[in-house]
Amino acid sequence: MDTPRSPASEQPTAVVQPGQEWSAVIRRPTLEAFASAFGAHASMDGSVLADTVVGVAGIRQVFDATRRMYDAIAFTSEVKTPARVYLEWEGVFQGAAVAGVTVLTKDAAGLIDHVYLYHRPTGQVLAFSRELQRLLSLP
Repeated sequence: MDTPRSPASEQPTAVVQPGQEWSAVIRRPTLEAFASAFGAHASMDGSVLADTVVGVAGIRQVFDATRRMYDAIAFTSEVKTPARVYLEWEGVFQGAAVAGVTVLTKDAAGLIDHVYLYHRPTGQVLAFSRELQRLLSLP
């Protein structure tokens, strides 16, 4: 007896690890390569930022700094819609747990136009923000 087969549309497809595409963008080696994922008017807001960061160069500077700050970080969940990507993550900063959500909004061309970065708990938000501001102020 033959085993019934599911239609091709029901076959499982390879699942991308949460955050894999975003991590690849962050790791791009040059500003130009990084910028190719963003629209012309990209900006960023977050719980650890004093002000909105406007422009791809500033966004890159923030992520270059934050990559050095985490003892560990991993994306735990990802949800995509045509206009947004929601990423949950967990990590360690200065020996203590930190977690949060990154939301990427996209323009009509599918390029990132805004990054929202939210950390928790409050004590880690404050400590992370202080250290980030210190690193961003270095020459």
